[in-house]
Amino acid sequence: MSSTIWFAPWASGPAAASVYEGDVTGPAVVSVTQFTPHRPWTAMGVNIAGVVLRRSWRDVTGALGLWLWVDPDPRRPRSGSVSVWRDERGLKGFVARHDHVRIMRSYRDRGTTRSALWETERFDAEVTREAVRSFLSGRSEWPDAPSTGGGRT
Repeated sequence: MSSTIWFAPWASGPAAASVYEGDVTGPAVVSVTQFTPHRPWTAMGVNIAGVVLRRSWRDVTGALGLWLWVDPDPRRPRSGSVSVWRDERGLKGFVARHDHVRIMRSYRDRGTTRSALWETERFDAEVTREAVRSFLSGRSEWPDAPSTGGGRT
């Protein structure tokens, strides 16, 4: 796996205290998604769709913030998001939104999707981003055990 993971700047959601992730306090739910296209040229469309969704992030109920990420490996590009939520209800509401469902349906046969979900008592942006970078780059295993603070895949 490539160790080059680029993160887009943090996009605050309406549930965040301010526009900087360091001001997010209290418990949070972190969701990480990864899309790996079967064919490299599919990556561009997925990335554009993610940027379009990001534009409406300030209107997503329950959202604390979001990073989009990309692994630019030309042979095996991957991309996805790290979204942070006040609670799981907000995440479920977003996943069910028409624009999100439409994108997921459009690309479901064009690649593989993987996700992880975990809860934290206090969101720490730097710690979260480093943990995500570690498992996306293959330095650590993807979280998969909710009882150990991991997540669901």
